[in-house]
Amino acid sequence: MVFGFIALFIISAVAFALSAVSGGGAGLIVIPVLGLILAADHVPAALSIGTAVSSLSRIALFFKAIRWQIVLRFVPLALPAAWGGIVLLKQIQPAYLDFLLGLFLLGNLPLVLRHQKRDRKDPEADGMTWLPVVGALAGFISGFTGAVGLLFNGFYHRLGLRKEEIVATRAANDILLHLVKVVLYTVYGLIDQVTLMAGVAVAIAALVSSAAMKAWLHHIPDHLFRRIGHGAAVVAGVAMMALAGHQITMQNDVRFHYVQRMGETELALDWRQHYLSVELENSAELEIRHVLKNQDVATNGLPRMRPSSGSIFHLSPSRGLYITPFRQQRSHPAPI
Repeated sequence: MVFGFIALFIISAVAFALSAVSGGGAGLIVIPVLGLILAADHVPAALSIGTAVSSLSRIALFFKAIRWQIVLRFVPLALPAAWGGIVLLKQIQPAYLDFLLGLFLLGNLPLVLRHQKRDRKDPEADGMTWLPVVGALAGFISGFTGAVGLLFNGFYHRLGLRKEEIVATRAANDILLHLVKVVLYTVYGLIDQVTLMAGVAVAIAALVSSAAMKAWLHHIPDHLFRRIGHGAAVVAGVAMMALAGHQITMQNDVRFHYVQRMGETELALDWRQHYLSVELENSAELEIRHVLKNQDVATNGLPRMRPSSGSIFHLSPSRGLYITPFRQQRSHPAPI
């Protein structure tokens, strides 16, 4: 456990330093590490404690760069939406949303690889109109996962904000949101001693990174600032998908099978009460089989899964397409 907290502190410090030059994303990078220490539904609470402290320090450093007209449009709908996200967190495992967010973040990969265009100087006229909607979406996702980070950074860029204004305005948008979330997480029983310790470790790492931020942020060109942001989003997306995929696999008892025997090759996916296999027989006939399994009791009293019923889809060059039922009768124990 001690090693886990040390690793959390180091990775959080690096993540918040990277966040300083990309306009956000530290939370999305830290989520997979927190997932190794805490229960899945406690990760957003610990992350909110740390990022609240980070936002406070950034407000203190860049107070003059805050665009208050954006804050006034962003925050009002973000707060009730965050409550909705926390309520949903109590009902659904966040691993599925984390996987989708990770997939969404991978969409930044083409932006990293393509040739950098000239920095945008003129803000989009309809950007301010959509800010309440962006705030609501950010609040809901933040309540469910604990972080939003780089998901909505593109909107800040479209508003024509400089990098210092993005850092400061995002911090002002986030601080009240995170404080309200911490209160709600406490009310819903999602903060215990270990969660609080993890949140404090993230908070200290954020302060260490923020102390050095103001000194070198102005040395980074705006185009590099954006490119680093897109790269951080890709890294965060890969990490989130990897952790979420592992959690989903464990929760649903997902297993993959590959069998090659005389003239037959089978690739199968086994999860919960389902067994789905694709089998190639004699390099000619293809079989796709879906079997439902029922729980049975073995002679030692432990539960076991046995094939029950299903169907087999056949694709044969001689017989064409056809479906046959699969049904296994209950076997009776041999007499003693």
